[in-house]
Formats: sequence, C-alpha cells, structure tokens
Amino acid sequence: MLTLADIVAARDRIAGGIYESPCVESIPLSQLTGARIYCKLDYLQRTGSFKERGARNALLLLTEEQRRCGVIAASAGNHAQGIAYHASLLGIPVTVVMPRFAALIKVTNCRQFGANVILHGADLTDARVHAEELAQRDGLTFIHPFDNDNVMAGQGTMGLEIMDQAPDLDAVVVPVGGGGLLAGVGTVIKTMKPTARVIGVEPVHAACFTAARAAAKPVSVPLSPTLADGLAVAQLGARPFEALATVVDDVVTVDEAAIALAILRLIELEKSVVEGAGAAPLAAFLAGKLDSLAGKRVVLALCGGNIDLTMLDRVIEVGLVADGRLTRFAVSIADRPGGLARLTEVIAATGASVKEIVHDRAFAGPDLSAVRVICVVETTGHEHVRELHAALAHAGMGVVG
Repeated sequence: MLTLADIVAARDRIAGGIYESPCVESIPLSQLTGARIYCKLDYLQRTGSFKERGARNALLLLTEEQRRCGVIAASAGNHAQGIAYHASLLGIPVTVVMPRFAALIKVTNCRQFGANVILHGADLTDARVHAEELAQRDGLTFIHPFDNDNVMAGQGTMGLEIMDQAPDLDAVVVPVGGGGLLAGVGTVIKTMKPTARVIGVEPVHAACFTAARAAAKPVSVPLSPTLADGLAVAQLGARPFEALATVVDDVVTVDEAAIALAILRLIELEKSVVEGAGAAPLAAFLAGKLDSLAGKRVVLALCGGNIDLTMLDRVIEVGLVADGRLTRFAVSIADRPGGLARLTEVIAATGASVKEIVHDRAFAGPDLSAVRVICVVETTGHEHVRELHAALAHAGMGVVG
C-alpha cells in the first residue's frame, strides 16, 4: 500500500530534477465558480505534464543492470515524453511504444529526447501489450504509466507541494485516467489533512474509476473519443484502486462540452493553454458537479499542457458553441434583392456579428420565391442567442433549423 513515507522519499529522490510548479490563487476562476480557486500549474514541467515526477522516481530506483539494459514504456504521449526526457538525462536507453493515432508533435518530441519510438496498435491497450512483449523478448524494464508503486509515489510529490503552498485547502480536484496521480495526491492530502476532500474527475467517455467503484474492483469500460485523451484509459490500475479506496471522497464525470469550455476559460481567464485532461477539474465546476464546494478553498490540478495544436482551433470553437458565443441557425428569406440585406440588418441590430452565410436553394423547399439561408453568428452568450432568435421571429424570419 502506498504511504506518505514513500512519497516523501520520492520527493527527496527527484529533487533538483523536477520543477516545483507554482500553486497560485485565481481571482477570475474564483469569481466564475464561487469557490476560492488555486491552480497547481504542473503543466509547466519541461515536457508539459506531471508524468515526469513518476517517471524520474521510477528510473532512479532501477538497478545498475536494469539501467544498462534499458527501459520501455507505452503511452499516447505524456508518460512517453516523461520517460524519454528523464532517461536521456540519466543516460538510460529507452524505447516507447505509442499508438498509431498519437499526436505527431508528441512522437517528434520523444525522438528528440533520444527515445526509440515504435508506433503500434489502434489504442493504448494495443501499445501496452506490445511493449510488454518487447520487454520480455529484449530484457527491458517495463515502466507502467500508473500501475506501478514507484510511479505513484513520484506523482504524489505534487500533493506534498500543494500542502506546502496551500496548507489551508478544503479540497483538491484531480483528473483521473489510470488513477496513479489521484492515488498519490490523495494519499498525501488525506494523511496530512484528513478533513480536506479529495475529488476525482474523469470524462464520461472513459469513466473507468466510476465503473471500478460500482464493481468494487477495476473493470474494463468501452472508450469513446474524448478531448481528454490523456484520461482515455479503459481500466483503472489495480495498485491505484487499492490506494484510492481510502483516500478519495468522490468522483464525478464531465462531458465533452464542459471540457472544451474549460479549455476556453483557462485560455481567456488564466492565459493558460491546458490540454483536455488538465482542464477536467475546472470542467467539473463548469458542469455544476462541484456546487458543494462554493466558498471553499479548492486546488485544481492543472497537470497537462500538451494539447494538439492542430485540434486547438476546433476545441476553441466547440467551447464557444457551448458558451453560447457562436451559434448557427437557418432562416427562410425572400429570394429577391434586399432579402439578404434585411436579414443582416436584423442580426446587426441585436449586436451580433455574422461569421458566415450560405444560401441553400436546392433544399429550401417547393416555394421558389424563398431561399433558405444558413448563418453562423458570433454572440455574447445564450441570452444573446435567444434575443437574436426573437428579433428574427419579430421580423418574420423565424429560425427554421
């Protein structure tokens, strides 16, 4: 069983090799959520995530023979980068197996750190099975991303820093993938301040901890694509589950719209670019899952910043739609001179801004005097959208789709 002593020893072991990230109070997020919010900025680690903590601790505990032979890991990105980076610093040969869908920038980063990168499998499960086979075949030490005592102890060092930086906290909210980070941080918080609440957050599309609690054991769950790809784990780790049984008060799930909106809010309010997994704690607040923490001192573990830049614009747009600041609708207008001008006048009069207009004559219906117009409009929020729809209806151009 993971203990506070294990985590304290890990902190001493990795000292000097890991950035002690700040834990800062956020006035805008406090105003937004109604809680007194502190953000643990662990996405500021060299490779962009907390995974470096567990990676370095596990690597430092290898025997001389294991170091000489080398290590292997399986990861879609963050664990692979953490292992690759710290193995390069310690002079340990490293191989990482990544799913074929892994973001190209993460693959490139691992190679730049000197890792031998193997792309294999459609998902992380396939990659992990292949990595374990290679470990057996080639005499490599397999370092699991979360189901590993030394990795969990390393991740828990974040909790020690949080207790040093925000000792009066009432709660800490931590993302859940395989459970290693939550187990480590929860062990620290519950040992040092038992009255504080420890809450896990996972995406609806990968709710393996919720399923494990219901079954009283880790079970496999079906995965669906999620913006929080770092949390897309089909089955909670056995070792984390054992630790989590006594250190977690609750776990909540968040949908994709809440995750996208959280990413957007962090960019706008905190000037922080955080990946979906790292934004999950704020998403739980935005989804109304943590209303019981109003007025409390709450630390959000913003633990990953490796968002795929090719997806960032799409994530922002999804967030804007969820926020009511980007809306699409269709109206039927007269197909004669002045019809479109009248439509844009109504939109402008409400203070909305037209982003895109498309005429749809082929599917507008049998009335050849009218044309269906599809509009994408920038607004200030959901109330503004309702005002716009009302103005269109008043002008005889009611929204039809």
